Amino acid sequence: MKADTLGTVPVPVQETRAPQRYFHFKPYNVGRWIIWGLFALVLIVAPLLFNSSMSRSMLTQMGIAIIACLSYNMLLGQGGMLSFGHAVYTGLGAYIAIHTLNAAAGGTLPVPVSLIPLVGGLGGMFFAILLGFVTTKKAGTTFAMITLGIGELVFAMSLMLPEFFGGEAGISTNRVIGKPVLGITFGPDIQVYYLIAFYTFVCTAAMYAFTRTPLGRMLNAVRDNDERVEFIGYSTQRIRYLAFIFAGFFAGIAGGLYVVNFEIVTAEVVGAARSGAYLLFTFLGGATFFFGPIIGGVLMVVAFVLLSEFTKAWLLYLGLIFLFMVMYAPGGIASLIMMNLRVAAFGKLRKLWTAYLALGGTALVLLVGAAALVEMVYHMQLNAALGPKVQFLGATLDTQGVDSWFGATFVMLTGIAMFELARREFARQWGEVQEEIEQEIRRREAL
Repeated sequence: MKADTLGTVPVPVQETRAPQRYFHFKPYNVGRWIIWGLFALVLIVAPLLFNSSMSRSMLTQMGIAIIACLSYNMLLGQGGMLSFGHAVYTGLGAYIAIHTLNAAAGGTLPVPVSLIPLVGGLGGMFFAILLGFVTTKKAGTTFAMITLGIGELVFAMSLMLPEFFGGEAGISTNRVIGKPVLGITFGPDIQVYYLIAFYTFVCTAAMYAFTRTPLGRMLNAVRDNDERVEFIGYSTQRIRYLAFIFAGFFAGIAGGLYVVNFEIVTAEVVGAARSGAYLLFTFLGGATFFFGPIIGGVLMVVAFVLLSEFTKAWLLYLGLIFLFMVMYAPGGIASLIMMNLRVAAFGKLRKLWTAYLALGGTALVLLVGAAALVEMVYHMQLNAALGPKVQFLGATLDTQGVDSWFGATFVMLTGIAMFELARREFARQWGEVQEEIEQEIRRREAL
């Protein structure tokens, strides 16, 4: 106790106490550990189940595509930055990696093959630092146009500077250099696959961890409302720039893995077609979900390797699929999966299985009719010298016969009509299921 300034009223002295610390037990997210464990298990077991040469080649390309699409999604899905030049950083990273690998083969640089992808990542990061400062000063459409211009500039330079880019023939290398380490030479395809699988797992985990960081959260905020982010004192340009640098690093790793796998780099790796492929398949997979680009990377390899072998019109089919997804599933395949997981969690999925069968069956009829027309048109334009007959799904179509054209058109129009009816019925049932789910949620909240 002590007296106040007048000396009459005693005032108690407040004792300062050390703040008490409370420790809360936070249980492990078992589901997340299971998912990552299954992902690692799939990467390990996949080449043992699909052990043909073509299958392993596709698996290695899928690993590279997954890293490239995930790095692109750091810009598009997480930051809202539509880039038309992401192949610049995968491509330039690949060129840095292949020059480093050739120098290592000549004894100039003591860099093992297993670290070549990291060299490519550092190369992609360097060019992202160099070009990203200007690129990320603007957002929206301006950002997209700047990336497109930079992409075209780099592609033009690839033909003007043959000393670095190798001209039209590109640059080749040999990944089998130095003495074997534990019997590993990276000559066999299986050894290359497991190297790519290791980088795929580590890079995927690192990019997922990035989404949980404060920078990743602020990047989402910049995507959703950049004015509010500026209002609370953050620099949106700095946030976009840092994200751009990280995306360039992982894109460069994908380029370095490309070098180890194919042992050649040409100007095509920095072209607009490659950038467009990253955009297309990231969107198809689902840019709003982290695992969406993983689906997109798998689809990209399937389309480029398998679909292109089946038909010369594969780009047309790919465009139609993209158009269909934009119209009916703008969130990509990942959004469809998550929507149905929500329905399944409430036990309502069994009410929709007949509608799904109707949608799938009518879509198949539509696809068969449209594909028959496309194949006949392509046969007339490209293979007319082989005669008027074309084989399609075990049937012989005559491009000079009216019955083939009429039959294909009839099947397609019938499929369109049936699909529209099935779609409307599905939309009605889906709406009813969603209402039941909302009622169930309100009932649980009221308890």
